[in-house]
Parts: sequence; C-alpha cells; structure tokens
Amino acid sequence: MYSAQELVSQIDALTSLPTVYLRIREQIDSPDGTMHEVARLVAGDPALTARLLRVVNSAMFGYDGSIDNVSRAVTILGLQQVHDLVLAMSLESVFRGIRPEAMDMNRFWRTSVMRGLAARTIGIACKQPAPERLFVIGLLGDIGHLVMYHAVPTLALDAATAARTSAEALHDVEQRLIGCDFAEIGATLAEHWKLPPSFPGVIGAQTLPRLGGEYAFDASILNLANHLVLADELALTSQEAATRVDPMVWITLEIEPGQFGRLREEAELHLTAYVALFFPGGRGH
Repeated sequence: MYSAQELVSQIDALTSLPTVYLRIREQIDSPDGTMHEVARLVAGDPALTARLLRVVNSAMFGYDGSIDNVSRAVTILGLQQVHDLVLAMSLESVFRGIRPEAMDMNRFWRTSVMRGLAARTIGIACKQPAPERLFVIGLLGDIGHLVMYHAVPTLALDAATAARTSAEALHDVEQRLIGCDFAEIGATLAEHWKLPPSFPGVIGAQTLPRLGGEYAFDASILNLANHLVLADELALTSQEAATRVDPMVWITLEIEPGQFGRLREEAELHLTAYVALFFPGGRGH
C-alpha cells in the first residue's frame, strides 16, 4: 500500500514548474509585486506571450482580437488570472518527462481540457466570481492519475478494470488496492508545488464534496464536471449521466438535473480549440 506522498515523490525529479511561472508567482506573493514586472516577465518569453494573447482574445474572455500587447492583457486579466493561465499553459512542459505506457497522453489532456471547460461552464451557471480559476482547477483535477499511472501503473490499471466491472466507485477501489486515490494524490502534488490553497482544497475534495469544508461548493462543481466528462467518455445520454450525480451536489449548486445536457453542450462547444491552445504539442483527439 502506498501513501499519496510516496507516489508524488516518485515523479518529483521528473517535473518542475517553469522559471517564468515561479517568478510570476513571486511577484504575486510579494507586497512589492507589480503588474509592470509581471508583464515584463511574460514578454521575456515570446512563446508564452503569443499563447497568452491568443487565450485573452479567445471566446473564453471575448476580446475578439482587440488585445494586442502583454501589458494590456495583464492589466485586464489581473495578476491572479495571469498566474492561473500561465500555470495552465505550463502543464504540457511540466509533464514532458512523464509518459506512462498505459496512458494515451493526447486523450488525457483532451479530457483534462473538457473537465476544465465543464467546471468553468458550471461556475458561470452558478454565478461564481472567478470561472477561469475553475477552468484551471478542472484542468488539474485528474492530475493524480498521471502520477498514479507513472508510479504504480499495474495497480492503477487493476483499479480501473475493477471499477468498470463492478458498481464500486473508482476512488474507493483505488483506496482499497493502492492505499490512496487520484484526488488525494492530485491534492498532494498541488500542495507540493505550493499552489494557492484552493487548488489542493478543491481537488482533494472532488470525490466527496460535502467533506470539503470551505471548498465544498467548488468541489461540488468539480464533481459535476467529472460527470460531464464521464458522459462524454462513455457516450452516455445526458439523462443517464445526470442520474449518476450525488443528489447533494445538485442541492449544493442549486442546479436541476435537467440542466445537465445544456451544460454538457456548452462545455463541448470550444473543446478542440482549447486543446490546441493549451496543449499545442498534442493532436487534441
């Protein structure tokens, strides 16, 4: 049996957050941090600059090509959103050394973007103030499985197979066979990276949102986003998928199960474009 800390430690030498991201985070954490310095850091990386401007001018923000320089982008987005977007755009390079044989990485990142878009869509429906942050949390929501399939691939596959052939939830099977589940591992990695507390808080509580304390609402959003992704993966009807959601999630979010189909359609609308935007190295299908 393994702990989440043990599994995260096995990939520590293979992953590191980019220097430009770490410097941007230093600016945000510093009382002397400025938008001017963050813009300078982003502008020092031409590839990052181009991608950030593409994101700002995409349907996610709706500026439709009117933002043409980094300084204006940083001013409009604010420091926290720049932090979150740079983190999202860094993930492909962070995990470049992690290529589990049992995992299709293009499919993994496509599914991750779908989860992020689903979380953002649900957040907007719930009138949450920072839906783009939910996109990034959703993008990271399944990162624990990437760690798991690298560190203990046979056990991870055994757990997935057992869950498919039984009525048991995947995270329960993982706890039983491995000693920890993907949510716990993802939260541990987010803590290891010293991400803002909401990241590990929400990711760790996604399987049982009611136990998430101050993060229970956003964890409920991520939980529902997971069901939207599962509906896509298993080709379920929206009506079938909605019945799988814990009734407490609907109550917490004040959303009716009948809205599942609309949320699913909105999340899928720009999926291909955002896969290409955040993971240009993959084929996106």
